[in-house]
Amino acid sequence: MKSTVENLSPTRIRLAVEVPFDDLKPNLDSAYKTLAQQVRVPGFRPGKVPARVIDQRVGRGTVLQEAVNEALPRLYGEAAREHELQPLGQPEITEITNVEEIVDGSDWHFTAEVDVRPEITLPELDGIAVAVDDVAVGDEEVQEQLDELRERFSTLVGIERAVQNDDYVSIDLTSTVDGAEFEGGSAKGRSYVVGSDDFIAGLDDALLGKSSGDTAEFVSTLRHGDHAGEQAQVVVTVKSVKVKELPEADDEFAQLASEFDTIDELTADLRERLGRVKALEQGAQARDRLLEHLIETVEFPLPESAVTSEVEYREHDLVHSLGHDDALFERYLEAQGKTREEFDAEMRESAEKSVRVQFILDAIAEKTQVQIGDSELTEYLVRQAAQYQMPPQEFANQIVQSGNLPMLVADIRRNKALAVVLENAAVTDASGNPVDLAALDSELAADTSDVNDEDDDEAEDD
Repeated sequence: MKSTVENLSPTRIRLAVEVPFDDLKPNLDSAYKTLAQQVRVPGFRPGKVPARVIDQRVGRGTVLQEAVNEALPRLYGEAAREHELQPLGQPEITEITNVEEIVDGSDWHFTAEVDVRPEITLPELDGIAVAVDDVAVGDEEVQEQLDELRERFSTLVGIERAVQNDDYVSIDLTSTVDGAEFEGGSAKGRSYVVGSDDFIAGLDDALLGKSSGDTAEFVSTLRHGDHAGEQAQVVVTVKSVKVKELPEADDEFAQLASEFDTIDELTADLRERLGRVKALEQGAQARDRLLEHLIETVEFPLPESAVTSEVEYREHDLVHSLGHDDALFERYLEAQGKTREEFDAEMRESAEKSVRVQFILDAIAEKTQVQIGDSELTEYLVRQAAQYQMPPQEFANQIVQSGNLPMLVADIRRNKALAVVLENAAVTDASGNPVDLAALDSELAADTSDVNDEDDDEAEDD
């Protein structure tokens, strides 16, 4: 078998293959064997029909077509390996010898076009300079954490005054459309936080200024249910008004809400916890800025098929999450404040960035000879299984059966490659102090989504 490669672009090639007839012989024999089982000829048992009889019954061309179709993947794969190609996706067969022209002993040929991985020239990976923000915990942040803790121990206390925003009220409510009540339009003793606007449109305005025992009527455009978009007459009665009362931030509260004896000890612990969180955020920022640096400095053309595949994957994921509902998609665009053209442009830009990151990290993994051991894969599967609340073996079986194992391994390898570069980067904060990223190592190993922008597909070799 002879083959040649023609570069159509930096990311697409044409592979021309000339095949001796003898290379088709195994597939021709297989085709005759398959057809012998299918053809029913009087005087011959199934599977025992001679080749000359099959030619008479179904035609030599049919047999050759069966053999060629079966042989193409094998022959294409052999030619691709011979030229050490790194194809992306399935090839497009652009030309093939007509089976009627194939005779015993004659050569035949085919050509295939396919996108290939671009050649990537990486910069020096050691000592890349990355600047991150300082880790600074402000007093207001500590107070916010303390207030959130106090919220968890808060109580609701009844109050005799007119309703204000943020009050907790108990209400009876009845809604009618064209004078008739409807399912879901009434509520008895419902708790509602005034100002939340998460129930019926106009309810907040109707409640403000009312007191316990007062009744208000108003017209509302319904948001949900069978009558969504219709006008409803609503009657609401205030049954009680309560406010949230927070405990005092004192030593007694510290003993109630924590293992500490004093409020000063509790506050110091909150400050320390915030510092650890910010250190991890600082590490994540270093990772993101390192990726941005690589994206900006490593230039190469993107294969169109890889970008298209990424866009299609993201669109399918979004459409699936919206239940394949066109109206929901339109409302989604409206909520985002985007036109379809703007959405498509942003989707493609994001997909291009994701694919570019994948190729860069694959090149780094190859250059640094990153390998994924069985123990690393097992550890990752166990963590993911716990996240999905599944037995590890069941989760692993689903990954294998769905064909997602190569993608998963590729993602782990990319993150490991990024961790290698990040470990050798010169990371400093805004004040010029060196930053220790040791705490980030486990985060990088555990999280594959950040590298590929949420749950992405990949441009994986076929």
